[in-house]
Amino acid sequence: MASSGTGSDGVENSLEGEFGGRDVTAKRYKCEECSKQFSQLGNLKTHMQTHTGEKPYMCEECSKQFTRLNHLKRHMRTHTGEKPYRCEECSKQFSLLGNLKTHMRTHTGIKPHKCEECSRQFSHLNHLKTHMRTHTGEKPYKCEECSKQFNRLGELKIHMRTHTGEKPYKCEKCSKQFTTTGTLKQHMRTHTGEKQFRCEECGKQFSLLHHLKKHMHTHTGEKPYKCEECSKQFGHLSDLKTHMRTHTGEKPYRCEECSKQFTRLDVMKTHMRTHTGEKPYRCEECCRQFSQLSSLKTHMRTHKGHRS
Repeated sequence: MASSGTGSDGVENSLEGEFGGRDVTAKRYKCEECSKQFSQLGNLKTHMQTHTGEKPYMCEECSKQFTRLNHLKRHMRTHTGEKPYRCEECSKQFSLLGNLKTHMRTHTGIKPHKCEECSRQFSHLNHLKTHMRTHTGEKPYKCEECSKQFNRLGELKIHMRTHTGEKPYKCEKCSKQFTTTGTLKQHMRTHTGEKQFRCEECGKQFSLLHHLKKHMHTHTGEKPYKCEECSKQFGHLSDLKTHMRTHTGEKPYRCEECSKQFTRLDVMKTHMRTHTGEKPYRCEECCRQFSQLSSLKTHMRTHKGHRS
């Protein structure tokens, strides 16, 4: 008598008969919109929402909508503050497992994303994508105020503060405010006295790297900034910009007492002493005081003449 086919072999045979001998894990469900295939009908239904735009799961806190329930659950952590994923190295916590995995590369040093142009490697894919714009020249973020373009969204946000006047970073010592954390950190050195950049030629130290670079021109004699009007050259870009005002006639610094205008801020500050009466330069020989250093130097010659 033939087997009834109720055993395990019979089940396998029946499946082969139903699906024509194909693997039951094959992707049998095909999207009619884009031809993508899925092994489960539920996955196809979820995928279809990318075409229909349907987002059936809504956050009760902010009304944001999602195509998948697990996306809503992850989003809810932004409201609850829940961070279930913890780094075993430094105890930092994350709301998403993917963020923890990416963070772990800061400990392992793994940089799996490599630039094909210059071979530089990155721990984050988005960092590589941003870096690639240095090769392509792409600047997708545009300022609506002045049309200046940037290759990173963060740079645009910082730039926007030049228009809004926003300075969110405040010095706890003197209450001065800054647009970026970097400029605040630089400023803090004026309070701490820290000067981490040292000139190898003369040992002079600086709190800012670009100050050291400018100082190096005094040793090399390099004057890379040239005036297109008169060909005069300068070691510092700021000096060239100040010099250009002798050609343009621009005087951006104005005395609030007498409305006199000046091309340089330091010259205006010196002028202000004619109104305030301040005389910060003192002769060590006779204690006479002067409002300008040049006046003190001229006066000192009167003492040298007496001593001779």
